[in-house]
Amino acid sequence: MKVLAVTGYKPMELNIFKPDDQRVSYVKAAIEKRLIGFIEEGLEWVIISGQMGVELWAGEVVLDLKERYDIKLAIIPPFENQETRWPEAIQQVYQELTMTADFYQPLYKGDYKGAYQFKAKNKWLVDKSDACLILLDDEYPGSNRFFHEEASQSVEEYRIFVITPSDLEDIVEELRMTDSDYWE
Repeated sequence: MKVLAVTGYKPMELNIFKPDDQRVSYVKAAIEKRLIGFIEEGLEWVIISGQMGVELWAGEVVLDLKERYDIKLAIIPPFENQETRWPEAIQQVYQELTMTADFYQPLYKGDYKGAYQFKAKNKWLVDKSDACLILLDDEYPGSNRFFHEEASQSVEEYRIFVITPSDLEDIVEELRMTDSDYWE
């Protein structure tokens, strides 16, 4: 696997409304753990559409990993200016990521025109990647269900890796155990 698409929930779908919410660090830790394993097996590119939430957090993780690993980040939004209606703090993260990514190119010129742009984005990400990593709870699918459906209908060789709520619980416990106060 050389190219991995990463996606998941938007922050509000996780009831996360502040960038410094502790749960963001758990999601990032889970993404990092999976990405390191993939990088050590030969992963070269992570591609995201840059939507707020899991995708932006994954982008931040990739940029951190670039300090230790040879990994590249591509951001392929469905259209230009997708961030204009987002909270200002998230817009700033998005703009910093697009400037530091190894590749950035919107699929469609201009602003939002219709839902077809999101469908095309999902299809493009699946077509251009060897596999995907998706934060998904089968019991509570959010907007990520559209990407998951597209990935599920792809060719047989396409692999879907999932970060589940159980995986997040494991990460929380792992992080708690690294805290020296935990053992006292």
